[in-house]
Amino acid sequence: MNSSRPHPSALAAYAAFAGMGVFWGTWGAALPALRTQAGLTEGQLGRSLLFVGVGALPAMFLTGRLTDRLGLRLTAVLLGLLGASGVVVALAAQGFAWVVAGMLLVGATSGATDVAINTLAGQVEHRTARPLVTRAHGTFSLAVVGSSLSAGALLGGPGLTGTFTVALLAILLFSALVWRGTSFTGVTPGPAPRPSSSPGLTAPLLALGLIGALAYATENAHQSWGAVFITESFAASPQLAATAPATFAAAAALARLILAPLSRSHPVQLLIAGGAAATVGTVVLATAPNVPVALLGLAVAALGTATLFPTLISYGLRTVDPARRGRATSAVATTAYLGFLLGPGYVGLLADASGLRTALLGIAALALIFTALAAPASRWAGARPGAAP
Repeated sequence: MNSSRPHPSALAAYAAFAGMGVFWGTWGAALPALRTQAGLTEGQLGRSLLFVGVGALPAMFLTGRLTDRLGLRLTAVLLGLLGASGVVVALAAQGFAWVVAGMLLVGATSGATDVAINTLAGQVEHRTARPLVTRAHGTFSLAVVGSSLSAGALLGGPGLTGTFTVALLAILLFSALVWRGTSFTGVTPGPAPRPSSSPGLTAPLLALGLIGALAYATENAHQSWGAVFITESFAASPQLAATAPATFAAAAALARLILAPLSRSHPVQLLIAGGAAATVGTVVLATAPNVPVALLGLAVAALGTATLFPTLISYGLRTVDPARRGRATSAVATTAYLGFLLGPGYVGLLADASGLRTALLGIAALALIFTALAAPASRWAGARPGAAP
């Protein structure tokens, strides 16, 4: 077989991340309309977003073990459920309590899907020794761009429910591609995972997860609040507000596709540079006097945050036994997903107390903390390959 040809499951990995991107691009553009339909304040929206993380954490914890046991085709099923959750939220967004219930559903399906798609990409990268994880995250960002702009246009026509229904149809198409490229026996058939993981592995995975939580908090705060910030600060239309998540995702895609090789050759340096760029970009956004400067700040922040979590996953899990990759990915991703609890909700609570611009400066502080801690934590974790058999 020609070694230049992609691994048979590579297209499935890219399709999985594209489907995830369709959902989150639609979500980011639709949040202002969701808030309006439900009649929520900024603080109520922020508190409801906390429940995305609450729903995600237990689902992520369980998904790694299920993926190791059932195989990677589970990814296709979870992706379809994620798309359906958006339609449910759109239908149920009629007050704070119903929005909270919808957020729990979105959290559970997105968290489970997140672990599954990263496990799939990690398995293929392990087999090919190519930077597929970062490139797959770039595919996610490209899908966010297209779906953000499409959602912005659709929100003025078919409305919130119609927009999420269109997104569901697109996600089901990607889910079908994932189904065709995977199986219920996984990419790497082998003996069942051992019932307990190495004690030497637990602490490094926890460290990677906590650093990843800061990265996720910074990234998801921008993705979730970008359109709201443009709307509130500059009285923007839904179409103009939709350019915020699209700009963020376009810059993230550019960074992930161009810088992917560095995630394997210079991971520590990439983490430090990314954290610094995220800090600067967030400060520019928070102090922006107009929409162009705000979009510039979002773009710089995206260039910084784009490679953070993919690099942590790629660098930290290189030595993990493929038969246990689902569990290891679940451990890191579940801890990192605390950032989804912290990020958007953190912004909402700070915005309620002191305004949205001040809240974004709080996100800049998280990015600065990441910059300071990423190098020592990732070096320590990378030096302890406790997962190898």
